[in-house]
Amino acid sequence: MYTLVAIINFAFQIYFYMVIAYVFMSWVPQMRETSIGQLLERLVEPYLSIFRRFIPPLGFIDLSPMVAMIALYFAREGLFSLLSRFL
Repeated sequence: MYTLVAIINFAFQIYFYMVIAYVFMSWVPQMRETSIGQLLERLVEPYLSIFRRFIPPLGFIDLSPMVAMIALYFAREGLFSLLSRFL
């Protein structure tokens, strides 16, 4: 059971870093044209689009990735608190 928890934790961490990498890629538009950029876009953009519906950009600043990462953190913590009750 602890192995499953470790795998889930690792998946959350990887996705968190994918969101960060996607945000940094927005600063260098040529990166989105690469195969890695397109892969990140396909994996991260659907999650970020949920938050972009509710959080409009403030000029050139898009706060939705920050809110998405906070939500991801709380989802992970909530899942682990739920799992800790069963362990």
